[in-house]
Amino acid sequence: MPRSKEIQKQMRKRIMELYQSGKGYKAISKALGRQRTTVRAIIHKWRKHGTVENLPRSGRPTKITPRAQRQLIQEVTKDPTTTSKELQASLASVKVSVHDSTIRKRLGKNGLHGRVPRRKPLLSKKNIKARLSFARKHLDDPQDFWDNTLWTDETKVELFGRCVSHYVWRKSNTAFQKKNIIPTVKYGGGNGMVWGCFAASGPGRLAVINGTMNSAVYQNILKENVRPSVCDLKLKRTWVLQQDNDPKHTSKSTSEWLKKNKMKTLEWPSQSPDLNPIEMLWHDLKKCLIAVVAAKGGPTSY
Repeated sequence: MPRSKEIQKQMRKRIMELYQSGKGYKAISKALGRQRTTVRAIIHKWRKHGTVENLPRSGRPTKITPRAQRQLIQEVTKDPTTTSKELQASLASVKVSVHDSTIRKRLGKNGLHGRVPRRKPLLSKKNIKARLSFARKHLDDPQDFWDNTLWTDETKVELFGRCVSHYVWRKSNTAFQKKNIIPTVKYGGGNGMVWGCFAASGPGRLAVINGTMNSAVYQNILKENVRPSVCDLKLKRTWVLQQDNDPKHTSKSTSEWLKKNKMKTLEWPSQSPDLNPIEMLWHDLKKCLIAVVAAKGGPTSY
């Protein structure tokens, strides 16, 4: 028999108002268009419990005791990388036997959810101090300063996007159906290095790096792409070039070349790729490239 629809709270209260005004079951049933048995059950509940609110429903007693719950929370707080299987074994040692999915649900009810950890550069105390110093120095810089900063960087692009995670919705025993698999090729189907730049006004030039990149190659890229990008983006004469501390960028010859060509650089703390907004641009570029490659049937169509 299907479960009947729950009577709304307002209706339950209306039934009690009529009952307390002296109306009988039959009169209330007729006035509100409700079954007499429904009216009687609501009034009986009010007489017994003094309320028409939903009462706590009984269910299967939880296997995880309050003490076991505190143990779970303490363990994951101390070491967030602890797996649900390890927690299951930990509870088993104190004679609490539950499925690992039960542990995940209980942690979720306490606001602790399994998530992929964010990746950030490993920082030494020296790196941390330098990053803090950089932030304090530029904390009050006007918007105009950042609008006229040319952000630059190099990145590796893989045609098959080997480092990208994918998910599919599928039924059991259908893992190897064609629609549920992602084709792979050796070494990611080829890859390449590119140099790019952008400013607040938009993206600048993009340069493909052929072969090994050294100081001379880097200087040639700057020569061919920086000033044209500055002109295209209409940066002011006070524009600043941002680059990281890669040895090719900070070598003696590159430093002399930058000085000779009157390119002012933004001092940059080591181990700080996460501070460079161009990382978001690289993410969008690679995402678009993967979509294009997938639409054309893979790198063999290039």
